[in-house]
Amino acid sequence: MSKSDRDISMAVIRRLPKYHRYLKDLIDKEIYRISSKELSEIIGFTASQIRQDLNNFGGFGQQGYGYNVEELYDEIGKILGLDHEYSAVVIGAGNMGQALANYPWFQKKGFAVKALFDANPKLIGLRMRELQIYDVEELEEYIEKNSIKIAVICTPREHAQAIADKLAKTKIEGIWNFAPIDLDIPSRIIVENAHLSDSLFVLSYMLNEAHTHKDE
Repeated sequence: MSKSDRDISMAVIRRLPKYHRYLKDLIDKEIYRISSKELSEIIGFTASQIRQDLNNFGGFGQQGYGYNVEELYDEIGKILGLDHEYSAVVIGAGNMGQALANYPWFQKKGFAVKALFDANPKLIGLRMRELQIYDVEELEEYIEKNSIKIAVICTPREHAQAIADKLAKTKIEGIWNFAPIDLDIPSRIIVENAHLSDSLFVLSYMLNEAHTHKDE
């Protein structure tokens, strides 16, 4: 049965980047073989969970030997699609947008930011290193001419849906949404929300819980 024939849960998929990150750390430390038990002690998942997760994608590792770290790292990278290149644009050239566009890790992993877009006349026409900031009114035309696959939305909440509506008219395939709003978007476009406030509120909850238990 091929990978595409199986229903792999999002919970498993969301654990894959963590596996990939920890395996890279092991390679950097020149550790090239590891058991599921040893990996569980490093990564925080149970050995059984690790084996179940990886079995979703085929046979990795050998009984009595463990996992070849480099091989597993490469295979998880392929599963995550990191052997492909994706062209991207950032909409919203404020602090968040500029920080993301300047983050060198994206380029190393095959996510090439080609341009930024904004509605602020003071920003339009400026350059950030090699990247030009364009008028957001040029967004649809730019995406079509440059075969852009991913759009990163870093606009204020009140403008995000209007940007999504523009993107829906293009052949964009994926949206990474940093605006604190759930977008109404055609199902053909894959959306990954990165709501920073949600993550901060979870941290706040955990701190509150910790303080509550200390006071008991």
